[in-house]
Amino acid sequence: MFFRRKKEPPKTAEPRPFETSGSVPATPSGDASTAFLTGNDGLDRRTIEILLRGIAQVSESRDLEPLLVDIVDTSVEVTGAERGLLILHDEKTGLVVRVARARGKKPVDGTIKFSTTIVRRVLADLEPVRAQVSSDSEALELGASVYDLKLRAVMCVPLVASDDPQGVAERGVLYVDSKAATREYQQKDLALFAALSQYIRIALQNARLHIVSVEKVRLEQSLEIAAQIQRDLMTQEPRDVPGYDVHGWYRPAEGTTGDFYDFVKMRGGNHAVFVGDVSGHGIGPALIMAEAKSALRQGLKFLDDPAEVVRSVCEDLTPRMDDGLFLTLFVAVFSPSGSVRTLNAGHTPPLLWRARSKTVESIPGHAPALGFVEDFPYEDGPKHLLEPGDALVLLTDGLVEARSIDDPNVLYGDDRMQASLARHAGKGLEASALVEALVGDVLLFAGGKKEDDMTLFVVRRTGL
Repeated sequence: MFFRRKKEPPKTAEPRPFETSGSVPATPSGDASTAFLTGNDGLDRRTIEILLRGIAQVSESRDLEPLLVDIVDTSVEVTGAERGLLILHDEKTGLVVRVARARGKKPVDGTIKFSTTIVRRVLADLEPVRAQVSSDSEALELGASVYDLKLRAVMCVPLVASDDPQGVAERGVLYVDSKAATREYQQKDLALFAALSQYIRIALQNARLHIVSVEKVRLEQSLEIAAQIQRDLMTQEPRDVPGYDVHGWYRPAEGTTGDFYDFVKMRGGNHAVFVGDVSGHGIGPALIMAEAKSALRQGLKFLDDPAEVVRSVCEDLTPRMDDGLFLTLFVAVFSPSGSVRTLNAGHTPPLLWRARSKTVESIPGHAPALGFVEDFPYEDGPKHLLEPGDALVLLTDGLVEARSIDDPNVLYGDDRMQASLARHAGKGLEASALVEALVGDVLLFAGGKKEDDMTLFVVRRTGL
């Protein structure tokens, strides 16, 4: 067998037909990085110039393909090989020749054969290899391609060091070979070759990081565009609702939000307000949010039956929502006289401030969130009467589940929210000022941090 660890031979010993070279570093750093120096000033100066040029190219180049070609051409030149190959390993297609160059900086034409035995060995051990072939039997032992091509010298080095097998996304090798019987690769040749291979590793890393960076910027830009669209589409509360003062506020945990609210003027003189919360964060919930909001808005414009509208939206959305996604929803329809019809589908219980008794009531859920049961028979919940000074507060769980800045295990909770409402609503604040006060208490408690989308909408009865 030709596969064996290299033992340190006497200086007069002949090179073995096939040697792994674990003593050769896979990165051109540390004391071992000078293994390619010979003591010949002229030759060593040229070698160092080649390496420095490679460093400059890798550092400055932004065009990957010409850089890879140039490094392979340099590998052929400095090793005196006839061919140089950059071979990458793809999990699906196996070994793929990325670059193939011949002496004289020419491309390799035709079908490209190489010693897959040596390449796979280097990929498995992550150790540089040099092979000298002095007979046909040795060539056959190294592989049919070595025999067919009549190769007499081969060097192959990994693109990643043995102590850093996860160093690059692409696994591969730099490979050179020659048919010349007089060409014998020495340890210094292998050391220099290994150093050159690391420029390819760095170039591939840089290209991958550049792609990741570009994609990250594109994603961030897409999210910002989506967030801006959401902001533009967010309802502007009317200022001319007879008998009511209304105001809404939202703050996404990320660029986009799964929370939403809307205020709709219905046929017959009634108005509807709804607040929803799609589970999760990001683009997926944002898309569900946009579709649900549009469907609810259109339905409530033409139907004076919130339960029927919610049933229709549920039947439409549920089959198309991914597993794990659901939508909590609260809808309130209020008349000029102050009567309010409500429907709570698994949503954070809204709060009702009673000006006369100075008390806070909660409106609990009475139906499941949308997305669990496609044909659930939604029905109206309890009816209420808003008297002058009363305030209906619709919110999402991002507010009551905000974490304390002092102790992340402590949540803001329903009790604090109700106490805040009682404290501020009793001052007779307008809807916008009441929203600002309630939100301010939550953000002060959480130190301004947000782990979930936050939405708050206040409907205050003026009685005018």
